[in-house]
Amino acid sequence: MVQVVVGQAAESERLIAAALRHCVFPLAEMERVRRDGPTVYVRGEGTHLWDADGRAYLDMMSSHTRANSLGYGNREIAAAVGEQLATLHYVGTVANLAPPTIALAAKIAELTPAPLSKVLFVNDGSEAVEAAIKLAKQYHLHTGKPRAHKVISRWNAYHGATMGAQAATDWLGTRHVSEPGVPGYSFIPGPTRYRNPFGMEEDAYGDFCADYLEREIQHQGPDFVAAFIAEPVMQANGVQIPPAGYFRRVRDICDRYGVLLIVDEVICGFGRTGAWFASDHWGIEPDLMTMAKALTGGYVPMGAVAARAEIVDALPVFRHVHTFSGHAGAAAAANAAIGIVEREGLIGRGRENGAWFLGELQAALADHPIVGQVRGLGMWLAVDFARDKRTKEPFADDTVAEIVRRMHQLGVIASPIGTAFELAPPLIASRADLAQTVEIAARAIDEVARERGLV
Repeated sequence: MVQVVVGQAAESERLIAAALRHCVFPLAEMERVRRDGPTVYVRGEGTHLWDADGRAYLDMMSSHTRANSLGYGNREIAAAVGEQLATLHYVGTVANLAPPTIALAAKIAELTPAPLSKVLFVNDGSEAVEAAIKLAKQYHLHTGKPRAHKVISRWNAYHGATMGAQAATDWLGTRHVSEPGVPGYSFIPGPTRYRNPFGMEEDAYGDFCADYLEREIQHQGPDFVAAFIAEPVMQANGVQIPPAGYFRRVRDICDRYGVLLIVDEVICGFGRTGAWFASDHWGIEPDLMTMAKALTGGYVPMGAVAARAEIVDALPVFRHVHTFSGHAGAAAAANAAIGIVEREGLIGRGRENGAWFLGELQAALADHPIVGQVRGLGMWLAVDFARDKRTKEPFADDTVAEIVRRMHQLGVIASPIGTAFELAPPLIASRADLAQTVEIAARAIDEVARERGLV
């Protein structure tokens, strides 16, 4: 146990009090924040964080948002950003560019699936989705479907917090409270693991979801549908890996009706699933691809949209702009982060360590009475829970959240996500880090289950 010295405790209390007075806490339940206070972290190194009281944590979420793929305290990235800021920090937008921005666009075109060769930079994932939707609509305006404004998304999808991206979102309760929103959006089912609303077998449900897309396009009218947007691996209720043939059918359906396919790689991109992009696992060839988070390793805010050349080239003017699009400092961070991933072989390392981690978690947890399924792809994993393993009934109370709180108390950071908790370790995590996480997860699950009379 860490001993908190008097001066350290006083500083922690001062920071928490100032935060409660002046900070807004998005998505946080304010009753809990006022009762327990926010967690103030003051230092990070590698896979570890230290809070204001001096307590150390093994961060197995890459900073809660899964962005810190290269861990904390990477001086190479910090130096690259500092050098670029001192040389030329910002030159505006529109047709004004700096060399690192051009180099980054070329590198993204090299790494993404072959049809994607043009890149637009923004500040985060929400803006990337917003820009992708605008590109899709404006493309159709100039290429024979001038009334195509509708966007089809999926149940429980998350695509962002700006109004256009939020309109495509069906997770975290962010859309309804802001409605009426942007018109023209509809939702269909998407593939899920372990349980689905119709009680179908997983592969059959995946086929059903693809069929539903075609019926929805027909229902909305192909001439009015601009795009279908999908996360390659959905986050809702933890790491929803699609059946192998799902996206092949989606691509065929979109082509048949002249609908653009937007693949949202904001979470998955840059190694999270054991490939540069999750699209690579299934040979997906998007028309537009969004990315952010691990693009810079989380060191500087940045997002991007990669597009087929014919989409961008069809527009005499793309009617959209961001003040800090392609910021030179952010581009320097991204170039450095990508260089580290390549040099250190972190895509392959993450794939191998992720498979090992999944096996260890399954061996330790799968037979527990309240664990329904342990699943994952690369360095993104989930433990899904069931009150009744026979019916797969999920917990309706705070059992999952309490398990995650217990893990935090024991020094490991995970994140509750609906019926499951998820783990998204930095790509640099060692097997010792992963083994410690397995041990703590097993202990937390068993302690909470016994305390609540579930075993």
